[in-house]
Amino acid sequence: MADIIKLLPDHVANQIAAGEVVQRPASVVKELLENAIDAGSTTIKLIIKDGGKTLIQVVDNGAGMSETDARLSFERHATSKISSAQDLFNLQTKGFRGEALASIAAIAHVDMQTRTADHEVGTHIKIEGSKIVSQEVVATPKGTSISVKNLFFNIPARRNFLKSDQVELRHITDEFHRVALVHPNIEFHFYNNGSEIFNLPIAKHRQRIAHIFGSKMDGRLVPVNEETEVVTISGFICKPEFAKKSRGEQFFFANNRFIKSPYLHHAVVAAFEGLIKSHVYPGYFLFLAVDPSSIDINIHPTKTEVKFDDENTLYAILRSTIKHSLGQFNVAPILDFDHDPNLDTPYSYKEKGAVLPKVTVDASFNPFEEATTKRNHSGSGFQKQSSRGWENLYEGLGHQSETDGFSSVVIESENDGQGTLYSEESVEEHLASTFQLRRKYVVSTVKSGMLVIHQSRAHERILFEKFLGEITVKEGVSQQLLFPLELTFSKQELTILKEIEESLTNIGFAFESLEEETVKVTGVPMMVPESGIGMVLDRLISDYSEGFADGSISQAEMLAKALSRNLAVRTGDVLDQESQLTLVNNLFACKEPTLSPFQKITYTIISEGDIDKKFN
Repeated sequence: MADIIKLLPDHVANQIAAGEVVQRPASVVKELLENAIDAGSTTIKLIIKDGGKTLIQVVDNGAGMSETDARLSFERHATSKISSAQDLFNLQTKGFRGEALASIAAIAHVDMQTRTADHEVGTHIKIEGSKIVSQEVVATPKGTSISVKNLFFNIPARRNFLKSDQVELRHITDEFHRVALVHPNIEFHFYNNGSEIFNLPIAKHRQRIAHIFGSKMDGRLVPVNEETEVVTISGFICKPEFAKKSRGEQFFFANNRFIKSPYLHHAVVAAFEGLIKSHVYPGYFLFLAVDPSSIDINIHPTKTEVKFDDENTLYAILRSTIKHSLGQFNVAPILDFDHDPNLDTPYSYKEKGAVLPKVTVDASFNPFEEATTKRNHSGSGFQKQSSRGWENLYEGLGHQSETDGFSSVVIESENDGQGTLYSEESVEEHLASTFQLRRKYVVSTVKSGMLVIHQSRAHERILFEKFLGEITVKEGVSQQLLFPLELTFSKQELTILKEIEESLTNIGFAFESLEEETVKVTGVPMMVPESGIGMVLDRLISDYSEGFADGSISQAEMLAKALSRNLAVRTGDVLDQESQLTLVNNLFACKEPTLSPFQKITYTIISEGDIDKKFN
């Protein structure tokens, strides 16, 4: 039988390794930044073009490499970080495998210039698909500059799987954050398509966090410090009131290396128990220092998954440390012996909602009429005005109007030829057939039985189609603010706002300026309350950055989804009968009334036969 096992050529082996090490442009950024840090750099520049597809360049002022080292660095398993297997249990550097540069050179055009301090000239190497094109002497500053161009040029299938430039840039920014946060003693510069995104000077950890996530973050941080025999914990957690619905401000660092640990994340969430809701995530920037021999980082090529010797003890220490910090800085609940129990809400009223007081007016009262004029004072003398003819109040406003108690549902006097569930009968008869169940469902009667509508999902569908139409036709109505509102955002949030500014303008937002960390809002859509502008924009940015990351839907659809989720009525909101009827009619005027924008059922019909079966 002929021999069938063969040794793979180096260029094939490098491409296989590249599949594990280099998954997208952000992977290249991570490897190059870590190499620059290991070289002892004090200043690092990251230059990106077209989401990293065209160019990824990292320039540092580190130790540099000699001519021989420069050539050898692109060979597989060639490294200066370790020399024996025992060194794996005492790692002090970011990299140690010796695979990164070889993998990157196998799937891209690499251009490297490097020089050490004791040499007057440096080395310039060009590599294309593992093949060295040229190597020559060059005049270059001390340190190393590596340019990675045309990523995946020889693997078109992998290149086709890359997302849009905005999505890839977001992943690159995330990797940049992970490296910059843990090294505040290094100056970082980040450029994208010629414009500067980050300029981070040397600072302390707290200042570095504020430089990255905006100055408003400084007031949200609570310091955490604990030193034990097992682990030394330092860093910051965000106050409970600033917990967000989406992830993004959760960072664990073990021995100055970013890690992902669901187990330790659970310890942090457990420490916040009772202070935050179940569906939100607290922010934290935690630095763990452990014995290098008690942690194994050689599990996955990305080196973000690690294994601790004693995770249970680490869990308990981390949880108690965060609880101690929350209590020490008075953000945890405390016993108040001066509390007046008479101000507590009785348990019998706990689930009851506030009743809107009804104001009545005696329309026949005239303070200037003669005393001889007789007025009928029998009974209360007050009469409720008929609600007929209310449409006249909204003439000239098109389809933009609102009704008491349900301001964000659009009232349409005509349904553009689309039918509703009801015939042309009196409004009062409809109102009598609609009621709210458990502040969650709107129940009405139809010919075939009983209609049960999920009020939140139904309103999401109504608002989604409304916003999608406004973004498309650019006819959103804006309510101008008497005094412009200034809001503070981080640079990353400001980048997202500039990206979606045109779509926001189409639905009614108006911005006077989008300066560094400051946004001046001069107008908002009709249904957005002035007090909730900041919260709506925060949630909108969060939902957009999280939902648009997969690039599977359009920007307009993503924005419409995010706005409908944040502005729709919630479960627990009380609706009056007119609002309930408006919700029913507007839902069935939608193009797709059966599903919410998030593909959940909005209503169900219980037939009369099903009800009869319950009594048989």
